[in-house]
Amino acid sequence: VQLQASGGGLVQAGGSLRLSCAASGRPSTPYTVGWFRQASGKEREFVASIGWSGRRLEYADSVKGRATLSRTDSRDMVYLQLNNLKPEDTAVYYCAARLWLQETYTTWGQGTQVTVSS
Repeated sequence: VQLQASGGGLVQAGGSLRLSCAASGRPSTPYTVGWFRQASGKEREFVASIGWSGRRLEYADSVKGRATLSRTDSRDMVYLQLNNLKPEDTAVYYCAARLWLQETYTTWGQGTQVTVSS
């Protein structure tokens, strides 16, 4: 499976963005899609993840209550809705796939830049 993130942009604090992760290719096993972000000069951090069925959702404390994940029935798109954005949300956001029974994310897409102005 290949992944491609999009939907980033420049937004004012308090605004919203919907990031998209497009999946292509035929996966050999079910997989979880995770979102990560990396701010300039900082380590990459986990943001959220959604399981194959779309029912298992996890959110980092930093975005809990402000982020919503969803996945299309065809499983070719995953959306990360971010509301009430803060300047500290500024980062490059990546989506990645973790295959069933794997412990790490092994497939990464290109990132999309999110910039939140104060």
